[in-house]
Amino acid sequence: MLKKITLLLATSLSLFALHTAELNINQKDLEVGVKFDIGQFNDNVEPQTMFAGMKMLIPDTSNSSDTLSSIDPYFEGNFMIIRPVGDAGLSLGVGFKLNYTQVDNKSFMSLPVGIEASYELPFPDLIPMFVEANVYYAPQVLSFLDAKDYVEYRINYNIEMIQNVRLNIGYRNMSTNYFNQGNLNYNDSFNLGVRIGF
Repeated sequence: MLKKITLLLATSLSLFALHTAELNINQKDLEVGVKFDIGQFNDNVEPQTMFAGMKMLIPDTSNSSDTLSSIDPYFEGNFMIIRPVGDAGLSLGVGFKLNYTQVDNKSFMSLPVGIEASYELPFPDLIPMFVEANVYYAPQVLSFLDAKDYVEYRINYNIEMIQNVRLNIGYRNMSTNYFNQGNLNYNDSFNLGVRIGF
């Protein structure tokens, strides 16, 4: 009986251990992030549905617009609510971010809103695999300092090789657009990474 209770508790903890730490790299860029499952801190929030986190990207100008002479790290705080759609492995979410960076000594800050989707591929006999995509946009009214607007989209393919550890192949495109400077592609790159749930 004790073994059954211990196994049940361990299974429950692994299912709801959804704080995540993430590292994404390529030859030039380094990105680190963390997300916290608010449901683990608040009994009124269902686990796996509401997340708050932060992210930092240290980019290289070679993965940005050719016109950029200097580029500073990108920082963001983020918040997202996500829910499953039916029982087919699809989840949809909405969220927002507050981000900040500097490009060519111009300060950029915006509050983009966006949608996120995650789909678990229907291959139960294989290891768990997921496709994720998100799009975020901040129009002029949600852009501050020298910013005109912000556009970001990402696509990721994840493989859960070990429970709560996913390997990631991803693509990101982030545009920090300024007044009197046109559209500037802050980062446009592929990356490899790992995401750990705890």
